[in-house]
Amino acid sequence: MSVLNVRHITTYRYKQAVALGEHRLMFRPRDSWDQRLLEAKLDIAPHPSSVRWVHDVFGNCVTVVQFARRAKELRFESTIRLDHSPIPPLDFPIAAHALTYPFSYDAEEMPDLLRSIERQYVDRDHEVYDWARQFVSGAGSVRTHDLLAAMTHKIRDFTYVSRAEMGIQDPLTTLKRRSGSCRDLAILMIEAVRSLGLAARFVSGYLHIPARASQAYAGGGSTHAWVQVYIPGAGWMEFDPTNGIVGNRDLIRVAVARDPIQAVPIWGTWSGFPSDSLGLTVAVHITCESPEDTVRTSADARGAA
Repeated sequence: MSVLNVRHITTYRYKQAVALGEHRLMFRPRDSWDQRLLEAKLDIAPHPSSVRWVHDVFGNCVTVVQFARRAKELRFESTIRLDHSPIPPLDFPIAAHALTYPFSYDAEEMPDLLRSIERQYVDRDHEVYDWARQFVSGAGSVRTHDLLAAMTHKIRDFTYVSRAEMGIQDPLTTLKRRSGSCRDLAILMIEAVRSLGLAARFVSGYLHIPARASQAYAGGGSTHAWVQVYIPGAGWMEFDPTNGIVGNRDLIRVAVARDPIQAVPIWGTWSGFPSDSLGLTVAVHITCESPEDTVRTSADARGAA
């Protein structure tokens, strides 16, 4: 158990004052038994004319803000403090019928899982599917945990590339280049898992980089992305293909969604000339209150990882 402090600052700058439209923010972590929110503070400049909170279709907490005046700079600063409990990677109480892949989901679960099994990207030549099949033994069956762990670690060998531009790289491109941002690598794993008939969804949050880490993590200093796979008996379990993490260790969950576009940390509009935009900066700093587990200082980043 660790008490973590997360400071997330996103700043948009403009050449001249622009009109700011509605913005929707996903900063507040999802409260659960493995991560308990202790404190949360949100500072916005310029001061918004209205602030309200809603829960989206996935149960994520969304802050909706409106502005009444123009500004040359828009700054969001989220500060959270939470109690985080790592779950050992082998502590998956998988149901007996799902210990080995392939298996079938229960009939009562299928209506709610179908959209998370449905493929989102075209794979006409079955390249992603064929790649995913390598993790199933020649006998056609494998332990479910071993399959997912092997896939996670295989993608970990890809080259991590920080991409500031919006959008997701096509999984086929990620597979051919053997490289991508954390969200690209997460989508490749999601599509591979779905090609095998398993339910998977996208997770957006933060990566804690402790001093005790045996290897350098990729994706720190900004927001991070990974994967959840639904396993009967264990529920939604977490896998970070960027860093080869199986389980929730060092992963601070903020939002989950079927599609990455549903879990964007900040979405909003502004009115002005296209040339008015001077870009944005994102900085995420995470500290642990346990002296022996102090996080390494994270660098500023442009855009999300």
